Amino acid sequence: MKRHPNRRAILFAASTAALAAATGASAAQGAEIRGVIEFATGDAIPKGRLEVYIDGAAEARAAASRTELAIEGDATVVEFALPTSSADVPEAEIVAELTRADGWLLARGAALAKPGEPVTITLYTVMY
Repeated sequence: MKRHPNRRAILFAASTAALAAATGASAAQGAEIRGVIEFATGDAIPKGRLEVYIDGAAEARAAASRTELAIEGDATVVEFALPTSSADVPEAEIVAELTRADGWLLARGAALAKPGEPVTITLYTVMY
């Protein structure tokens, strides 16, 4: 059963996109990867900082190819838009990492992004 994003997640994604457009970041990049992130158990994503980036040599180092989201702990699905440095991105692995305020990694997930298609990343709890 596919879950629909709640109102807060949609508003947060819209405000993030508006901020990027206002600063000219999305216009300068020319392309972006869009998708959703959900927790493996289907529960709400725990409170923390969610970082989404492209796993690869040149893309991972570029600050413009990263997105950080603050998670409040009540959304089951979070939408994201990840700017890329080129309009024709080949298949790339998109990584999402959820960390607590003290820096501990809580969950991690990855998915393969194909050009022009939305990405769905599932976060799995990290075991120490």
